[in-house]
Amino acid sequence: MAKIQVGVIGGGICDNKTEMIAEEIGREVAIRGMVLVCGGLGGVMEACARGAKRQGGNTIGILPGNGREDANRYIDYQIVTNMGHARNAIVVASSDVLIAVGGEYGTLSEIALALKMGKPVVAIECKWVVDGIIRSDDPVEAVDLALNAIV
Repeated sequence: MAKIQVGVIGGGICDNKTEMIAEEIGREVAIRGMVLVCGGLGGVMEACARGAKRQGGNTIGILPGNGREDANRYIDYQIVTNMGHARNAIVVASSDVLIAVGGEYGTLSEIALALKMGKPVVAIECKWVVDGIIRSDDPVEAVDLALNAIV
């Protein structure tokens, strides 16, 4: 049986609070035996991957450029797309559920794609108000809500 793949989406640059939330989400994903999918770069992506790796989890980075070396050091599997922001569709399509942590327009595009594809989205510290997303104020609860949305 395939493992659940949780996409964690958010900005490539983030503040300390957002970074801590993303790292805790990554830990929770790994603790529950799920695979973390992200954009593979810095900010929220690096923080959630770091959290997952520190718990022995598996991480997949869907990279916008054309080199595996662009991935942050916590990514186990680098998927090189050479697609720029269009790679957001691959992040979403490769995830069973998504958790948005903060984020800007790239995150908003991933939220929209997820909802269009019928994938549940949980948002924490996210400024985007979009019908259909599930809100949370706690990283552990966010992972619980994500898991419950697909089970």
